[in-house]
Amino acid sequence: MKKVSIVIPAYNEAETISTTLRAIRERFISEEVIVVDDGSTDNTRELAKQWADLVIPMPANQGKGAALQVGWQQATGDIILLLDADLQESAGEAIHLLTPLLENRCDLAVAVLPRPKARAGLGLAKGLAYHGIRYLTGFEPNAPLSGQRAVRRELLHHLRKLDGGFGVEVGMTVDALRAGYRVMEIPVPFSHRETGNDWSGYRHRGKEFLAIGRTLCRKWWEGHIWARNG
Repeated sequence: MKKVSIVIPAYNEAETISTTLRAIRERFISEEVIVVDDGSTDNTRELAKQWADLVIPMPANQGKGAALQVGWQQATGDIILLLDADLQESAGEAIHLLTPLLENRCDLAVAVLPRPKARAGLGLAKGLAYHGIRYLTGFEPNAPLSGQRAVRRELLHHLRKLDGGFGVEVGMTVDALRAGYRVMEIPVPFSHRETGNDWSGYRHRGKEFLAIGRTLCRKWWEGHIWARNG
């Protein structure tokens, strides 16, 4: 039986982390749970210690990609579940991401979440991610920015280092496909906090857009270098 490790990056998630971890423990009783506290200034770390097997404190906020990198390297499982800290009661639905890997139908399973209740933003970040992945790999993703993923440990070892910040999901998908690994998207009824149509929401999406753009440019350059030297 494959061992599963669950890695959750968290930054100032005191309002959601306990509910998320409780839901995970109800469905994944004996699995390894690791929380990477990405420099939180609230009591996220203390709350996580009540539920997680290991809480890794980052010395400062370094972004999602760096937190995931630290987390999976400490994990011992054959399959690594990467989940967001704000899934709350729906976190237990992550069980659906494991099936295609356990049945050897894919190497990376990506959750496709239900449509949001209200439209937020202009869809620029998602559109950039979609077109970038399609251009670089030919794969047409339905959920290019989904952070809820199950991945084989061997794939992460092959990738070695994840991309930083908000570009981590796009970078992982591109690198996995280029390396010949199988990527599958799975509908999963997750729910999480949605960014609104206010200044904070637009600021977040703007940072996300720039990070995705940087990641895609880097992947294009890496592919160009590889083709030239190949």
